[in-house]
Parts: sequence; C-alpha cells; structure tokens
Amino acid sequence: MKESIRTMQDEHRSISSVLHALKHLARNAQDVTIKADFKVFRTMIRYIDEFPEQLHHPKEDKFLFARLAEACPGARPLIARLESEHKEGARLVRELERALILFDNTGPDGVANFCDMVDLYTEFQWDHMRLEDNELLPLAELHFTPEDWRVVDEGFSSNTDPIAQIKEKDFQALFSRLVVLAPAPVGLGEPWKKLAEVD
Repeated sequence: MKESIRTMQDEHRSISSVLHALKHLARNAQDVTIKADFKVFRTMIRYIDEFPEQLHHPKEDKFLFARLAEACPGARPLIARLESEHKEGARLVRELERALILFDNTGPDGVANFCDMVDLYTEFQWDHMRLEDNELLPLAELHFTPEDWRVVDEGFSSNTDPIAQIKEKDFQALFSRLVVLAPAPVGLGEPWKKLAEVD
C-alpha cells in the first residue's frame, strides 16, 4: 500500500473515532439526569474542525486531488464534489458549534438540536470519507504513475500544513487531550455526574 493512502486512511480512522465518540456522548447528554461536560464537546468539535480543515483537507486538495485531475480527467466531477464537500463540512462545523452554544446556554431545551446537528455532521463526514476511500483512491491507484505517487507520498508525509505551518503533533496532542477528558467508554476521563451529585 502506498504511504499516502496509508496516511489518509489513518487520518480517516482518527477523524472517525472522534466522530463516534461525539455521537456517543451526545446521546448520553440526552439523559436529563446527567450533567454533560461541555469542555469535552468543545474539544471534540475543535479537533474535527482544525484537524480536517488545517491538515487533512489541504493535503488532499494540494497533492491528491490536483494530481488525480491531471492523471484522470474523468475524475474531475468527483474531485469537484469532494472539494465542495470540504467547504460544506467547514460550514456544518460552524452549525455544530452554534448548536453546542445553544445547548450550553439552554440546557435540556437545546440538547435535541445539538444531537440532530451531531447526527447530520457525523453522517456527512462518514459519507465523504467513504467516497474518498471507495471511489477516489481506486482511481488514483489505477491512473497514477510512480512519479505521481512519489509527489503525493512526499506531500502526505509532510508534518506541517503547507498554509498554516501547524504541526501534526499539535493535533496528536489535542487527540490525546480528548482521550483524557472524555468519560469511559469513550476515553479515560471521570464519568459524567448525575445532576443530584452536582448540587
């Protein structure tokens, strides 16, 4: 397997694990007897916003999509769709942030809207990653030359975002923080308290 494909799939797994955790904790937050930890939600949303938008998607756009558009002109509609989904994903994160603020400010009245946004966003991202894994990557494997792979592999092995110079280790530290903050079974943090225990 090419190094860039392995990196991309590893990154998809990292993003997916945070999405699963977010969905699980959002479901738990619907229990009105539980006091949700909004710091955990904010950290998760920060991760899914910053990691894909500042590291993952720029690598896809600059190295994989651009190269594939040249190697396989028939892939251009698919690439255009995926690039559009990158923009839509960023917009949906803003909606998710707004839903979390509403939930934090209104308590149980905002939880349903927040959970709906979590469901919408997670399904959107999973569909997007499946499309890349199941349609885009096979086209790259079919049409790329060894030189194409060399350029793409080199781009994906870079430890920094080419635009913002954000180091991948910063995202690894954020992911580790999520694991420490999130309650079991999602992470290693303390279980969320029942409201009666908080008072």
